[in-house]
Amino acid sequence: MNAAALQRLRVRATYASLAVAAVLIAAKLIAWIGTGSVALLASLIDSLVDFAASLVNFFAVRHAATPADREHRFGHGKAEPLAALGQSAFLVGSALLLMAEAVRRLVAPAPIENPPVGIAVMLFSMAMTVGLVAYQRHVVRQTGSLAITADELHYRGDLVMNASVIATLVIASMFSVPLLDPIFGAAIGLWIIYSATKIARLSLTQLMDRELPDEERARVRAIAESHPEVSAVHDIRTRVAGPTAFIQLHIEMDGAMNLLRAHEISDLVEARLRRAFPHAEIMIHEDPAGIEEHVSFPAPGARAVISSIEGRAADPETGESTEPQHRPGLRA
Repeated sequence: MNAAALQRLRVRATYASLAVAAVLIAAKLIAWIGTGSVALLASLIDSLVDFAASLVNFFAVRHAATPADREHRFGHGKAEPLAALGQSAFLVGSALLLMAEAVRRLVAPAPIENPPVGIAVMLFSMAMTVGLVAYQRHVVRQTGSLAITADELHYRGDLVMNASVIATLVIASMFSVPLLDPIFGAAIGLWIIYSATKIARLSLTQLMDRELPDEERARVRAIAESHPEVSAVHDIRTRVAGPTAFIQLHIEMDGAMNLLRAHEISDLVEARLRRAFPHAEIMIHEDPAGIEEHVSFPAPGARAVISSIEGRAADPETGESTEPQHRPGLRA
């Protein structure tokens, strides 16, 4: 699937999220007015936050796909994790408001009126949410969008919330337990905060330029080293910004090779990497094999070997050199 088709999928997912949230807000507002349930109010507040977050996602997804320009040479992909981080802040705020209302109801309990109306609305909400989550998961599998991932995670949590609201209303219709409603409401507030922390962690992973998983980095190395004229690979650096991954690496080749041939090999390696990582920006630096470079982030146990090769003494416990280093460099 090409980039344009993937972007259309992301945008459609944001439209679907906005539409579902708007319908659920209307339905839950009517049900809350009819029942006065704090648990239903919790679900209504959550749907309001869903709509606000989905609106932010709508603009973020469109902005993230904007091509790189003079001021943003690496593109606008970080708009997605920024939107997801904002969504987590919305969630925490709504949860605190909800828990404050739950405490008020604990102090002054009030009975739930007309529970069947609330139950019918929540069953309708669950049906719509299941359909939306299924579609969002399909979009995430195709695009890897963090903004849609955050939205899907949130709506998945809504399914648990809706089930707890139904349980509260069913029990309230069978027994007179006025304290149960605010207790469930407070528990839902805690669930919302838990979901917000998961979304925030996902966002910070990208905003702080965390490396791709070790398995993906190993895959990059294996693909580059699969070319028979590439003798080694080092200084692999990766990060993700929204829908785009960035991969940088150095490949080592015969020092006697002419520049044209080295460039051809580099292009072949890049083409193989693009097939494996179709949504990545790839930059390859060509090095003559055998050139010594210091390692900034060596693998565990590798420091002593490097020091031995370079003829420097190494600490037996840490592997660190016991001699001063005069040529700082970069290699990973």
